[in-house]
Amino acid sequence: MLTKYFLIVDYNLTRIDDVRTMRDHLRHRHGLATILIRPNPRPIDHEICDVVIDAYPRAADFVDRACGELAKFRTSIQGGIVFSDDAVQSGAALLERLGLPVDDALLAFAALSKLAYRSIEQSHDELFRAQGIRVPEYLHVENITELASFLKRHPEGIVVKPACEGNNRGVVVLHPGDDLRLALQTIDKYVSDGVICEEYITDHREFSFDGIGALWFLTEKISATGRYPVEMGQIVPAMLSPIETHTLRRAGNLANLLVGQREGPFHNEIRLSDDGTQATVIEPNRRPAGMRIWQLARAVYRINLFCLWIDHVLGHPLPAHLPTPKGRAATIMLGVPHDGLLRPISRSDVRAILEQTVTPSLRSSSLIPDDAQLTWIDSAPLGCEIDRIVRADPQDNGDFIALACLHIDRSDLDFRAIVAAVQATWKRAITPFLSSPRIEATASSQPSLPRKISA
Repeated sequence: MLTKYFLIVDYNLTRIDDVRTMRDHLRHRHGLATILIRPNPRPIDHEICDVVIDAYPRAADFVDRACGELAKFRTSIQGGIVFSDDAVQSGAALLERLGLPVDDALLAFAALSKLAYRSIEQSHDELFRAQGIRVPEYLHVENITELASFLKRHPEGIVVKPACEGNNRGVVVLHPGDDLRLALQTIDKYVSDGVICEEYITDHREFSFDGIGALWFLTEKISATGRYPVEMGQIVPAMLSPIETHTLRRAGNLANLLVGQREGPFHNEIRLSDDGTQATVIEPNRRPAGMRIWQLARAVYRINLFCLWIDHVLGHPLPAHLPTPKGRAATIMLGVPHDGLLRPISRSDVRAILEQTVTPSLRSSSLIPDDAQLTWIDSAPLGCEIDRIVRADPQDNGDFIALACLHIDRSDLDFRAIVAAVQATWKRAITPFLSSPRIEATASSQPSLPRKISA
């Protein structure tokens, strides 16, 4: 029986497979059992970890409570990781209390709170600007009047988003003349920690600076345009010039410096100017990238970053750099062609559509030549276990019904066009799962003021 333990502090439920991967690696490579701390654990948590402790990372007494629960394991815990945005500060504080290696806990708050990050960034404005990194104006919104005044000062538009939210939810772009109350209704359920608005960054290209410790790679984002800039896809690696790469690395490393990242994982989202010399940090994250980006990296670089992260925490050095990439990979978010009632779809349904409809369509087009190898490395439905109403124009990532990850052994293809083609073909194929006619808005959907915004 395993008598030594490794601690995992919280995780998002979409990361179940990642936790399972790390658990297996800990067992087979290091001979360690796993202790998981998360609020309101489910039966699946007891299946994927050896010991499960119920504690909420955002609670004021989290560290004391967790230490009490861990008392009988304390001398047997060999290491630990923090695996959620909610736990980024309190989890680091817990590991510090236990005497385990972890990146700085005090600075970690800026990786959770967008307000804290912008405040620290503002205090280093001259340093950032000297490095070609823009520092956007921002405001902690208290009422509609303040929001309207901020929008008036920025006629090119503003972005309104929850002050603490790490899953690209509740983000709204506003322009002069927009209905502020209607837009703010969208983020109502995400604003328990307040609302921040920022000047809109007109640079349209967005990337993320991803990695562990000093090991890094760059990911290209594909986001929707319009009011809700939802992330539609991710491509690894991003194809960039040396100047563009250098600019993004500067921005990503500065963000890591402000949030205290040194040895752990990071996922910093960054806008890049058309000439590649200027960048703006959209938000930093002290955690692995979402949307299967680390899985894309595994396909391209042939290395499992989750296992590498565990090894590094347990004292093994990271490689000096990633292997030369082989081809490119993409995560593609999949939606519906029109609003409607979606009947349940299974993993096998998703796979069948991809293999029997999408792949032949891609092959018959000029996007992917016959000699290129295409592999669906992952696919899954998203929240489709029961009938649910879905909308064609997603307002956040929760509105997508499935995702797919593909790898192609060629790097010279137009991946943005491939992603668009996959999404278009999928929408045609998913139509039989949607009810008809289309669902229209009702009087009950009239907007109300969010809890944290007063008139």
